[in-house]
Amino acid sequence: MIGFSIRHPLLLMILKRVILSFGLLVMLSLIIFCGIELLPGDFASTYLGQSATPQAIMNIRTELGLDRPLLGRYFSWLGGLLHGDLGMSWANRNSVSEQIAFRLGNSLFLALCAAVIAVPLAVTLGLIAVRYRDRFPDKLINIASLAAISLPEFFVGYLLILYFAVQFGIATFPATVYEGMSLSERLTAVALPVATLVMVVLAHMIRMTRAAILSVMSSAYIETAELKGLSSLRIIARHAAPNAVSPIITVVALNMAYLIVGVVVVEVVFVYPGMGQYMVDAVTVRDMPVVQACGLIFAAIYIFLNLVADILSILANPRLRYPR
Repeated sequence: MIGFSIRHPLLLMILKRVILSFGLLVMLSLIIFCGIELLPGDFASTYLGQSATPQAIMNIRTELGLDRPLLGRYFSWLGGLLHGDLGMSWANRNSVSEQIAFRLGNSLFLALCAAVIAVPLAVTLGLIAVRYRDRFPDKLINIASLAAISLPEFFVGYLLILYFAVQFGIATFPATVYEGMSLSERLTAVALPVATLVMVVLAHMIRMTRAAILSVMSSAYIETAELKGLSSLRIIARHAAPNAVSPIITVVALNMAYLIVGVVVVEVVFVYPGMGQYMVDAVTVRDMPVVQACGLIFAAIYIFLNLVADILSILANPRLRYPR
């Protein structure tokens, strides 16, 4: 009973966050559905072309159920989501769930490859920057990270294409992947988009890791460790870094969410068959079920990663378990 009473507040906090995340996802589903419905343009007019008659447009709208009330269509869509049905694509009349399965896997593979490189490298460089604070390594890392943050993704992507794919010919473009490819072939195909994503998120994670550890370094117990004669490396590794885990986890989770949700520009630049490219193609032809499904999946991934970061921060920092 004693063990249960100790863990009960922690479980209650986690349960509250799970319920809030689920409620937020439901609210976002309504915002996504209604917001996309309010966008200018009409699928029937785009699909039939400029020569379409009003009667033909009306027939298409009736066939797709667009003549029904907005809330009625939303609840029908929400009911399908609860059963794992994302609807049917208006453009090709195929199941959206089946089309998204392959593309979501491609986007997750791209984000995972970038995260495997970016996360440990960012933490390591952040620790180096703290270790050599205000010295040459720290200044070099700060200048490089600031320059990387200032460059937009599409610009970095086009530079990599120009030099590594066009001039030197050591990378493939476009980044085409398909079912049946071996792991080495997939890694070769995604080299350029992965490098672009790593450069984009690496700089932000380095700066936030450095800031989190420096914030801990100003604590009184760090001064005590210094007065004891401990080396700066040991102080950072044994005392500062463990207490900076919570903000670092949050930064990593937010950048992981960006790697998955923010790949739209990168996928379009490299013609990569992922969720971002799929959503852009659907927006072009006003295929609203696909756009709504992609938007909801992106929102769910973002909420889930933030929930995981919140829970890990609570587990890593005992002070968060007992709020005042």
